[in-house]
Amino acid sequence: MRQSAGILLYRGTSSSLEVLLVHPGGPFWASRDEGAWTIPKGEFAEDESPLDAARREFREETGADVGGPFHALRPVRLAGGKRVHAFAARGDFDPHTLVSNTFTLEWPPRSGRMRPFPEVDKAQWFPIDQARSKLHPAQAPWLGEVVQLSSTT
Repeated sequence: MRQSAGILLYRGTSSSLEVLLVHPGGPFWASRDEGAWTIPKGEFAEDESPLDAARREFREETGADVGGPFHALRPVRLAGGKRVHAFAARGDFDPHTLVSNTFTLEWPPRSGRMRPFPEVDKAQWFPIDQARSKLHPAQAPWLGEVVQLSSTT
């Protein structure tokens, strides 16, 4: 089974809570907004723990490290069957400092030209209500968990 892991970074209080979301890079996502954003995440192998993978993926997709404590959220299953593990952490990140790793894709299709694209082309803080419409629908349950968590931490 394919699995991925990521970190849902949050800041503020329960009345002004914001979460950090990232927008996938590349030509397929360029014009998509609502329901296209995600947490910084990526796949991992059986020999890596979900939390280690989440921390690695956050660093690869944003250029920043996140300290803990980390709170495991309930895993979700995407339509294609992939299981996604998420960890919430209180922290801060300046979206203007975003540095993402890249991937190579033939673009335009069948052109024979390989082009690099960032895995993540932007990051932004969103209030919870706005995040509900921006976040990929399968990941939306994590927002309720973070709201509850923020009221206790």
